[in-house]
Amino acid sequence: MNSAPPLDEAGLAGPLAQLRTVLIAGERLEAFAIQRRMFALTHRRLLVAATSGRLVVLTRKLLGGFDVSTIRWQDLEEITLRVGTFAADLELRASKATDLASLARPGSSQVQLPGLRKQQAQAVYRICQGQDQAWREKRRIRELEELRARSGGIQVGSAPAAPAAGGADAVQRLQEARQLLEAKLITDAEYEAIKAKIVS
Repeated sequence: MNSAPPLDEAGLAGPLAQLRTVLIAGERLEAFAIQRRMFALTHRRLLVAATSGRLVVLTRKLLGGFDVSTIRWQDLEEITLRVGTFAADLELRASKATDLASLARPGSSQVQLPGLRKQQAQAVYRICQGQDQAWREKRRIRELEELRARSGGIQVGSAPAAPAAGGADAVQRLQEARQLLEAKLITDAEYEAIKAKIVS
């Protein structure tokens, strides 16, 4: 993707210059979408930008200046794109995750970005979807690692550690292996191999 999306409308140079003032070192602007004039009759237009590290929403003020809000990619929970005749709407839901393994918590915020230029909004949507999938995979891998650690360090495809003497520990490890199977993190064959090692 281009680090500097082309200007396709008069008057974009100012908002994009304002946006670039809030980018951090090494952050790339990958796509942006600006609100169409007809959807911004009572306020200055919104500019939403997908960068290499976050989603930035820049709201220009009527009397000059602007407000900036950001959503980290790891906090993005859901994004919806609605394309109409004249414009497209983006709707986002985001939480405040504390690490890769955190799940969505109550109090997620909804962000609505109406009246965006259609092609620009679609480009931002594609990047949001890609980032969402990448972070879901990171969380899945982290959850798998944690489940394996809790089940006694079982590594799929390698010989598991010898079971502990206590029967309660074996039961717990069987339950952890069952959780891995139910979460579709291991196959039936891998589960049976783990179970055979534990019960033996």
